[in-house]
Order: sequence, then C-alpha cells, then structure tokens
Amino acid sequence: METRAFQKIYTKITQITKATCSLNATGVGNEELALVHGRLAQVVKIMGDNVTLQVFSGTEEIPTNAEVVFFNRPPTLKVSEDLAGRFFNSFGEPIDGGPEVEGEEREIGGPSVNPVRRMQPSELIATGIAGIDLNNTLVTGQKIPFFADPDQPYNQVMAMVAMRAKADKIILGGMGLTNDDYLYYKNVFEHAGALNRIISFVNTTEDPPVERLLVPDMALTAAEYFAVDKNEKVLVLLTDMTLYADALSIVSNRMDQIPSKDSMPGSLYSDLAKLYEKAVQFPDGGSITIIAVTTLSGGDITHAIPDNTGYITEGQLFLRRDTEIGKVIVDPFRSLSRLKQLVIGTKTREDHPQVMNAAVRLYADAANARTKLENGFDLTDYDQRTLDFAKEYSDKLLAIDVNIDTEQMLIIAWSLFNKYFSPAEVGLRKDLVDKYWIKDN
Repeated sequence: METRAFQKIYTKITQITKATCSLNATGVGNEELALVHGRLAQVVKIMGDNVTLQVFSGTEEIPTNAEVVFFNRPPTLKVSEDLAGRFFNSFGEPIDGGPEVEGEEREIGGPSVNPVRRMQPSELIATGIAGIDLNNTLVTGQKIPFFADPDQPYNQVMAMVAMRAKADKIILGGMGLTNDDYLYYKNVFEHAGALNRIISFVNTTEDPPVERLLVPDMALTAAEYFAVDKNEKVLVLLTDMTLYADALSIVSNRMDQIPSKDSMPGSLYSDLAKLYEKAVQFPDGGSITIIAVTTLSGGDITHAIPDNTGYITEGQLFLRRDTEIGKVIVDPFRSLSRLKQLVIGTKTREDHPQVMNAAVRLYADAANARTKLENGFDLTDYDQRTLDFAKEYSDKLLAIDVNIDTEQMLIIAWSLFNKYFSPAEVGLRKDLVDKYWIKDN
C-alpha cells in the first residue's frame, strides 16, 4: 500500500508490545490503516490523543523513532463482477497471479442489515449431502456452523458444499489454511469448472495470524455487494472460526486485556455475532447464507468458541466418524437446523418431514439395540433389523460422500423402510404409505 502526498508522518512511538505500538496522534479514526516502519497496521484503540495500532506482522525490530503514516481510511475492498473466480489475501490483494480488480471501493466490517429490510427465510439451499438436505435442511439467509474435530475432513466437506450448493456466488473465507488445504480448494474449484462463481479470501499458516481477523469482513463485504447490488443468492463459507477466535485472543492478550473464559477476550460473543448476523434474506431475492467451521478441542462443545457460536447461530451440523461403516457422517442426533421447518414439505416433497422423523426414530432404536448388545442382552428380531437399517442408512444417506437430490434421498429412505420394516413399524401416515411405499412385486 502506497503512502500519499500530504499525509502526516509521526516519528515518536511511546509504547511497543509484541503486537501493538502506541503514539500520540490527532485526527485519527478507529480501524484506520497505517504503515509503521513499512509494515501494515490498524488502529484498535483511541484514548484521547493516545492511539494504539495493531501491527499485523508483529513489532519485532521496530524502533521508537519509526515512521508512522496514517491512511485516513479503514480497510477497503474493490467490488465488481471481476471478483468472481479470483483468489485474494486478507487485504483483498490478488494471490492468483491475475490483475488487480477494478471497481467501487467499499469499507469492510460495516453494520449488519437493518431488521426492517430483512425477510423471513423461505428458500431451500440444497447441498447434495443427504445428512444435511434430508435431516437438517438449510434455508437461504441462515447462519449455521459445522462442529468438527481437527482431524476430520471439514475442508473437503466445505469444498463439496461449494461445488453442489445451488447458489449464484460462493465466497470462501479461509483462515489459517495449510498450503495443502489452500491448493486443495484451488484445484477442486478449477477442475470443477465452477471458478466463475467462486471468490476466495485466504490466510494461510505462513501468513501472520492477526491478518485472519480481516478475512471474514472481506468475504462478507463481497457477499453484500452480490446480494444487495445484484440480488444474487450468496453462500459464504468460513473456515476455521476457531483460528479466527484464536487470533482475537492473541491481540487482546498482547494489549493486556483481562481474558474471559478459556483465555478468550470478553468481546468474543459480539465479535462472532457481528459476522454471523450478516446472514440475511432480502425481499428482492438476494440473500447471504453463512456456513462456518468451528473445530473442537477434544470434542469439547462447552469451550467458549462453540458455546458462544451455538447461541448466535440457527443450529449446528455435527461431523463424526461412524466406525460401523468407516465413513464420516453428519450425526443426526447432535445436528440441528432450526429453520428447516420453513421449507421441508413445502419446497420439498410432501413426505419429507414424516420420512425424516421416522428414519431418525428408527436410527435411535438401533442405538438402543447397540447398547443392549454391548451390555450382553439378547436382541429381538426388531432390534437386529434396526441395526441392519442403521448401517445402510448411515452408508447411503448420512455419509458426507453421498451426492444426490432431495427426491432421490426420499426414494432411498422409502426403499430402506420397505427392506427392513412393515408400514406399522415405521409409523408413517396412511395416505403417505399408500402413495410412496414401494409395493413388492
């Protein structure tokens, strides 16, 4: 970033910590960008004339007489149709070897949408993953996280969602991606021929962790351009929000703020909420749907990051490895989409709600049967059938590698009911059984 003529230059830093430096300056705005000793920094605190700057790449070897130049503006992103198909860093600069984007410059990190302009979400977002579309259907304008252990293939799931989701634009915000993950996303998007509707903002493990804090705001500013200005359905994928929160923690600790639960800053809830609340359905048809990944430490959902996330979002999708089939599934017991009732049975086939409930109830019966087996009790014929059903249900419908449409999911579910149970055991409404039960030849 270049300095401009007539910008005021300061050369007296009063305090330096590992990530911040302070000086006396006037006419400076909050979140304004600056160069400190040639390094990019951002204003994080103003107390009278005392200004504290967060230096993204750290303050090592910055002298107290270093030059500080303020840009008189917060971080911005140039928005236009040219964003599509491109990869950018945390500052919105191209990292794919392509040209700079020309367009209107917009400040990032603005307020969320006025509630008066919001509409109740009512459009289905299909992902092709049955564990989501059948049991935890997503709706445009929804905000929902994947909860996953760090060793689970959540980046592959996110890439699959990006490939399959019926959305006009997909925007990826990658925080703390390994180079392998970054190249994986790049290759998947390029080979799928879907690059023209995907925009990526990436911070890798080789970049300073503090730069991650800009990534979601960059992604959401691009999303707002396409949703508001172009009336498009936009899906924003954020991974990994735990690394984002860790970066918040690094900054607050280095500013000597008193940490809250699990070493997180006291502002964690509002920091996460200001991102997630950008999810919206507009009356004109544009929408922003946010799917994020929150990695868990040892499966602990009581940690401050997933705990706060659960209060803000509309459900969660829980990934776990099913040892019976050796695949990762979307866990039907711990996953929940709080908005699914707005679309299932209306935007999908009429039998969807009943089939979903019946399948999960039979899956629960199988879990009870497994407990009986582990405790040395004899299984009934029904118990054995539920176990066989659960294994096939996991393999054909819950596994994340299943890529079919909702109609096909319902057909498979009915065929499994027919294979293992009688209509009375499944307990579906008679009119639905008459219409959809697969009659034996």
